[in-house]
Amino acid sequence: MGEGKVYLVGAGPGDPGLITVKGLACLQQADTVIYDRLVSQGLLDHVPPGCELIARGEHGQDQSALYRLMADRARQGQTVVRLKGGDPFLFGRGGEEAGFLAAAGIPFEVVPGVTSALAVPTYAGIPLTHRCLSSAVGIVTGHEAWDKPGPAVNWDALSRAVDTLVILMGLKNLPLIAERLLKSGKPVDTPVAVICRGSLPEQVTVVSTLSQIGAEVETSGLQPPAVIVVGEVVRLREKIRWFD
Repeated sequence: MGEGKVYLVGAGPGDPGLITVKGLACLQQADTVIYDRLVSQGLLDHVPPGCELIARGEHGQDQSALYRLMADRARQGQTVVRLKGGDPFLFGRGGEEAGFLAAAGIPFEVVPGVTSALAVPTYAGIPLTHRCLSSAVGIVTGHEAWDKPGPAVNWDALSRAVDTLVILMGLKNLPLIAERLLKSGKPVDTPVAVICRGSLPEQVTVVSTLSQIGAEVETSGLQPPAVIVVGEVVRLREKIRWFD
């Protein structure tokens, strides 16, 4: 039996057309595809006949079960595609999965994907950098245990260090995030955009200010997944929005 291999493939932010050529080629040669819930189902049409499709969680909900599944299939000589939303190494636990494979001696390759942090603002007509408005961008997670002492994200430093802030997985904690940014000195009228279902036909964008965005999102009924953009570049959406 030949040696198998695991490909950690980024599927992009939602629009199936945004997967890379190399990522698509991996799908077309896969024996097993283990895919995340948010991955476009249309991408699964590209696998060869007989390929086994496994939704993340079908073989156990914890990460260790996923590790065992990838390892077992690769040791059977299979080509395994671990299809992950966005980019595997940006808040997707791809680094942990690659670390496990390396420690287990299983051949693997990482295929970068188009991250929602960049693509979704683009689909909303918001350039993250602009010669006159933004020369520095920060990408952070908004999904933390907010009651723990000393959060990993230094909102105070970020509020001063970057012109544009992109927050992933932060919809639920948005009121707390806005409060911390305001306490760190961000002006109350700083524009904020919340983009849900980005790059898909049902994309919805809500634009407000840092002082009002929490209340507006609550009344709008927006649901995850969402990308949050904080900064003056949000104002450019009024002129260059092209998708929604």
